[in-house]
Amino acid sequence: MLPLHSASLPLRACLLSGGASRRMGRDKALLPHPEGGCWLERTLRLLLELEVPVTLLSRHATHLQLASALNAEPITAMAEPSPREGPLLALHRLMEMHPNQRLLLCPVDMPWLELEVLRNLLQAAAQHPQRIQLAHDGKHRQPLLGLYPSTTAIRTSLAEAVQGGERRLQSWLAAQDCRDVLLKPATLRNINHPEDLPTSWGKG
Repeated sequence: MLPLHSASLPLRACLLSGGASRRMGRDKALLPHPEGGCWLERTLRLLLELEVPVTLLSRHATHLQLASALNAEPITAMAEPSPREGPLLALHRLMEMHPNQRLLLCPVDMPWLELEVLRNLLQAAAQHPQRIQLAHDGKHRQPLLGLYPSTTAIRTSLAEAVQGGERRLQSWLAAQDCRDVLLKPATLRNINHPEDLPTSWGKG
């Protein structure tokens, strides 16, 4: 098995949980998960299983309090400052906070995500630690789950895009050297609307 760390670029998991959940009508991160706790707590526990430092970025004080209540030393709970304008700006802030690391970006609304899938992504990316690696479900790229090296070149490109007014993650990625990693599609499903909530938790 290839190591999860690179000698030059240590790995850090970064959980994005700052959305307003407008389409859901309630805070998705606080929805109950069948494995116990809410989606936020379950995803944090999953990332901690990788045995790397974890940063939670969220605008919600409740999320930061829940992360602190887990009492896990590797978790850094970071309040997302204004303006809060989507994942591209959030990624920029994470890269500025954690330069020269590989950031495993993860969303809070993939409740079927598995440790094996995360490890598969990391192993696929291990040969190219300075290249952006993005999850793909066989039909669509899922850029909120991916490896983003916060190298000087990538940080500079992202900062220039943000300063120029860009706010679409996909638009910025179109100009980057990215590699898609095919992962188990059922585990990459996200939830945006009440009708998307599962009646059962089988992955199919």
